Amino acid sequence: MVRHSRLQQQVLALYHQCLRAARTKPGATDYVRSEFRRNADINKTEVMRIEQLLRKGQRQLDSLQKPTTTGVGVFQKDDSDESRGA
Repeated sequence: MVRHSRLQQQVLALYHQCLRAARTKPGATDYVRSEFRRNADINKTEVMRIEQLLRKGQRQLDSLQKPTTTGVGVFQKDDSDESRGA
């Protein structure tokens, strides 16, 4: 059995909490998975960065758990404006 560091345990716990909270919100489960995958390649030695992401994730979890939150929206940069010279 693999032993995880305390920081790894915190990340895994946050991931599980986010997935549980996302079950009832449309599109939230995919968003949670993609955010964790996007940051999965951060080196274990970047403790400050990981702690900062944990705080950000906790704030997002708190928001996701609110009853007034009905889903997750994601803003994406539209590169087509740059190609048109706008």
